[in-house]
Amino acid sequence: MRRLRLDPATKLYFPYEPGKQVRSAIRIKNTSKSHVAFKFQTTAPKSCFMRPPGGILSPGESIIATVFKFVEQPENNEKPQDQKSKVKFKIMSLKVKGPMEYVPELFDEQKDQVAIEKILRVVFLDVDRPSPQLDKLKRQLAEAEAALEARKKPPEDNGPRIVGEGLVIDEWKERRERYLAQQQVEVVDSV
Repeated sequence: MRRLRLDPATKLYFPYEPGKQVRSAIRIKNTSKSHVAFKFQTTAPKSCFMRPPGGILSPGESIIATVFKFVEQPENNEKPQDQKSKVKFKIMSLKVKGPMEYVPELFDEQKDQVAIEKILRVVFLDVDRPSPQLDKLKRQLAEAEAALEARKKPPEDNGPRIVGEGLVIDEWKERRERYLAQQQVEVVDSV
């Protein structure tokens, strides 16, 4: 049973830039009525990583995950369309009980409950040739970057605001001066 909705493609597109680390992105949405943990796995862990590598999504929640890959230099001047990548990514899911902190061990502890959502094959795109896939990739990467920035910002404090914050400091100073003046009066009276 599917718990997550992923981009309909079975391919993960990357710009072809030999000798560089390139990025791709994939939207993941929890379509179930319960919280779902997800996890990425790859056949090339030394040259690929995902951000986030896993997590827990509440019902209806979606994220855009960014996938990073180092592109090796080609042999014999191969073109990207000639390069058949054997690298694959597997996205797995696991139903969890309510909101909790994600730990990868969840998938080891409950192996029989894990569902393989999708296996994606890596495909390289020629950055010099415009294509619908390249345009979509650029849009997804921009969305992923914006979502990452939004997660980094501290949440806005929607609590009560003090109008004229300087007035609070002025009031504190006045109270302190009155207290110190009172202390001096008491010292003079006791002498």
